[in-house]
Amino acid sequence: MNYVSTRGGTKKYSASEAVIRGLADDGGLFVPEYIPSLDIPVSMLAGMSYKETAYEVMKLFFTDYSEEELKRCIDNAYDSKFDTGVIAPVVKRGDSFYLELFHGRTIAFKDMALSILPHLLTCALHKNNIKDKVLIMTATSGDTGKAALEAFADIEGTKIIVFYPKGGVSRIQERQMVTQKGSNTKVVGVTGNFDDCQSAVKRMFSDPALGEELAARGYRFSSANSINIGRLIPQIVYYVYSYAQMVDRGYIQENDKLNFTVPTGNFGNILAAFYARQMGIPIGKLICASNVNKVLYDFFQTGTYDKNRDFILTSSPSMDILISSNLERLIYHSLGDDAAANAALMNDLAQKGSYTVAGTSGKYLDVFEGIYATEEQVSDTIRSVYESCGYVIDTHTAVAAYADGIYRQKDDTASVIVSTASPYKFMSSVLGAIDAGLVSDDDFAMAEELSKLSKVPVPAAVTKLKDAAILHDTVCTVEGMKEQVRGFI
Repeated sequence: MNYVSTRGGTKKYSASEAVIRGLADDGGLFVPEYIPSLDIPVSMLAGMSYKETAYEVMKLFFTDYSEEELKRCIDNAYDSKFDTGVIAPVVKRGDSFYLELFHGRTIAFKDMALSILPHLLTCALHKNNIKDKVLIMTATSGDTGKAALEAFADIEGTKIIVFYPKGGVSRIQERQMVTQKGSNTKVVGVTGNFDDCQSAVKRMFSDPALGEELAARGYRFSSANSINIGRLIPQIVYYVYSYAQMVDRGYIQENDKLNFTVPTGNFGNILAAFYARQMGIPIGKLICASNVNKVLYDFFQTGTYDKNRDFILTSSPSMDILISSNLERLIYHSLGDDAAANAALMNDLAQKGSYTVAGTSGKYLDVFEGIYATEEQVSDTIRSVYESCGYVIDTHTAVAAYADGIYRQKDDTASVIVSTASPYKFMSSVLGAIDAGLVSDDDFAMAEELSKLSKVPVPAAVTKLKDAAILHDTVCTVEGMKEQVRGFI
């Protein structure tokens, strides 16, 4: 399996080379030359563990990793750092199914892929006889940052710098990042929004002069964002695994259609579901759930992607995104893997802030259904789910739960709501929706109240923050981000 850029170029890369590079030289994203078909039936997957399922999926994409290497990466990633043996359980609450992806060390779904990325990367460096150190540079809308820092902290031969929008993440998300230990870590708040951070990071990846500076100091760039194929492919696993769980537990029959409703910002998570569908998992519709930054909803309604709009800070900050990077991969595939046509659209986005996928050229777009939730609808959903069945969900999951309820009014196909974060990451919003009297300035007092409501113990990810020292307090402008990188190396 080779990888190519969504924007052209004749060079092909092995999986390990694509993992190391993160982003293609032309600014495009790496995609597999074709989407492989699963070579094992669902009936067999239904009896497999998460690790076993991960190997069956990843071996088809990471073909230059030996069986021993890949299984070692999987074993090191999916271990006791998860607080449930199932890793990614599907739970039935009321009349809805939730795929819980927040049982890792940082209580967000990013743990599912970032737990394995350092192992894939260090193995790739060894395989390709690369002696350079790797500088992981990542922009985060809240969750990727902490998960990446946790994954790469003190990993030999790497440094990691994370940029986040100052004031644009929850208090717990920020505290998780700025208390991060590790001699190779750096966290920088940016006086801008997530799109500003992400765009600046992409520009630095493609800056030849900065690349030469890094090389002179013995470093090369890579990314822990879902623009890295080593981050995206592992996300396919939990869609395959959850479908098999639904079959194994008798909720659906093998070959029945199953819809997934995914809270969506940068489009990586829902794109992984699309890849699972293309591999042969009988997924019906993919409901793309947005908050009021509804650029994706508008795109699926009209075929025009337009980022020229106000950026709105919401209670679901990981979805406060107007440039959904991974959508480029879907556009590339929808255009029949036409890199030139895709590059033209991405140039329109860069120059005009918008592009249009005309007519039937978007052959996969009808797989997706866009639905968005207002802040009031998010709050109402958190409260109604709690009152109906005692289940406490976070704000991002609530966006998806609302969208799922809307879509199920016209389609009775079984569906799974993808739950991407623990409610403990967004306590003010969650408690405010259930009982405003429980909201306070004391995060740890709110954690105890949330524990009483949910009957779920306060996660270690929260309790250990109480006495954690602030280790990162740098704030810079968007223009100052490059100097932060230079200073770090």
